[in-house]
Amino acid sequence: MKSFKKTILFVHRWLGFISGLVVFVVSITGCIFCFQDEIQDAIYSYRKVEVQQKDYLVPSVIKNIALQDHPKATANYIYYYGKDRPAVVIANLGKEGLKYIYVNPYNGKKLHSESLQSNFFVVVEYIHLYLLLPPKIGVMVVGISVLIFLALMITGIILWWPNRKSDRKRSFTIKWNGRWRRVNYDLHNVLGFYATSIAIILAITGLSIAFEWVQHGIYKAANLGNPHPDEKTIPVSDTTMMLPNKTGSPTDIAFDEAQRHSPQAQMFLIYDPVGKKESIGVTAYAKSLHFYKSDQYYFDHYSGKLLKQLPHSPKSSGMKINDMNYDIHVGQILGLPGKIIAFLASLVCASLPITGFIIWTRKRKKPKKNTKLKEIAHHKTHARLATN
Repeated sequence: MKSFKKTILFVHRWLGFISGLVVFVVSITGCIFCFQDEIQDAIYSYRKVEVQQKDYLVPSVIKNIALQDHPKATANYIYYYGKDRPAVVIANLGKEGLKYIYVNPYNGKKLHSESLQSNFFVVVEYIHLYLLLPPKIGVMVVGISVLIFLALMITGIILWWPNRKSDRKRSFTIKWNGRWRRVNYDLHNVLGFYATSIAIILAITGLSIAFEWVQHGIYKAANLGNPHPDEKTIPVSDTTMMLPNKTGSPTDIAFDEAQRHSPQAQMFLIYDPVGKKESIGVTAYAKSLHFYKSDQYYFDHYSGKLLKQLPHSPKSSGMKINDMNYDIHVGQILGLPGKIIAFLASLVCASLPITGFIIWTRKRKKPKKNTKLKEIAHHKTHARLATN
């Protein structure tokens, strides 16, 4: 068993060396991002509007207002974040990148506009996802490091596991009155143990965001291998209806229909496609700034006719789990307590590479066992023989 744990320790140590820096950066940025909505609501007034007892302005009007100063820009996504929140048009300015334009959904007043690169929390998110590297490279570096981190969690539990009953108490508690090296050792082992289950959930949900194969794997596993092809099918628009629609904008018709079908929804995301055969997509979310419990609708790009609807209730278990993935990852699936848990777990994960590195450096500096004792014994023996 000792040789087995030595092997596990060797693997654990070198996996830590390989992924430690990336795990630290990803974990720290995860901590910061956990409360980004609460922090931004507190410091930015444009994220709130006064609730009015009237309908929202339709998407075509919101879009025209947002793009008045950007005639060459395109906008395929519009968010209606909630009754007390603005509508947001995501404008594509070409080489200048994406810009978020905030509009009051009741009176059409422009509230704020910002490039994605100028928002602190967006930058934090990009570091978290890509380390500010090109996305294809960054997502691979982060993804592989997180996979290694999962292995570290497993090997860490094996190393932590107490062999004797007398070791169990100290395996669960930190000896705060001990020497700093002992405290550091306990911080690495004890906090690592308590954070492991949450850290594994955060890692898997993060991998699901980064890699489609993880998302598909979760979908299949939750559905016990049943494919549910009807959920994945996206209907196409009828290109024979390409003549101008005299009854109004198809996007406006689609939004009105989605509101009628999901009257309790607090947030809406509208996808206005560019491709001729693509359909208009409207997702109605049950709660503002939460992405779980959503109803999905698809409409003809030219007539606004409802082609398909996928309410939350009949969705398969796999699709429901994928829908809640983001909310689980940031902890908001459990509200404020969940965010606090995710924050603390991420903070512990960020500390593990540091405390682990300190443990390794102290062991390297530690003198060889009994070296001084042997030198003293040799000196005394030599002196005694010389006197005789």
